[in-house]
Amino acid sequence: MTVGLPVGLPVDLPPAQLPSASTLPGRTVSLERLTLEHADGLFACLGGTDAAHRPLWTYIPDGPYEDVDSFRASLAAKIASANYFFAVIDRRAVVDGTPNSLFGREVGYICLMRIEPAHFCVEMGHVLFSPFLQRTVCASEAVYLLACYAIDTLGYRRLEWKCDSLNAKSRHAALRYGFAFEGIFRQHLVIRGRNRDTAWFSILREEWQGSLRGAMEAWLDEANFNENGTQKRRLEEFRK
Repeated sequence: MTVGLPVGLPVDLPPAQLPSASTLPGRTVSLERLTLEHADGLFACLGGTDAAHRPLWTYIPDGPYEDVDSFRASLAAKIASANYFFAVIDRRAVVDGTPNSLFGREVGYICLMRIEPAHFCVEMGHVLFSPFLQRTVCASEAVYLLACYAIDTLGYRRLEWKCDSLNAKSRHAALRYGFAFEGIFRQHLVIRGRNRDTAWFSILREEWQGSLRGAMEAWLDEANFNENGTQKRRLEEFRK
């Protein structure tokens, strides 16, 4: 050790754990460890190359898929990878006053990736939400459940979110959930033969446990929504 030069603060934390959960239950959604049994349901809301589904894959490295067999093969590769994927299951029995036809069905997937227990760092990534999930309380709860699992249960101190710098929806979502923007990695990747500059965001454990988790819990509470499911206060207002 060189005397007189600055060094970082010591990190004395219980070891971070590798993910192992099969289910993360919530009020409007649950996260289930991704299996091939989810393939048909996911393909119904994510697959296909029609105009309704193709835009979902614009910033995703793979897809879209023309048939369920090729989609199932892509899921098999994801399941076999070092990433830990969850299928998002819609638990809402009623939507806008009518029975929810998607109750108990798969409506998207999300994963923990770049899992580095030695550095207490993990990334929330491969977020692919169907139109049934986007801009709903379900989407926010899915992110909340995975953040709770990564930080509070597994013991990570840094949760990352990365996206194509041109992906305005993903960048807006990260800020809305409370991730702090850290900058742009220029010419970071080549995806589908095109340049990708990557926007980096993060939440630290003290930020999550200090105020962000409580704000999300207050926003997600049933009391914050009227009988039509419309929010009474925005998530950002709870953080203020």
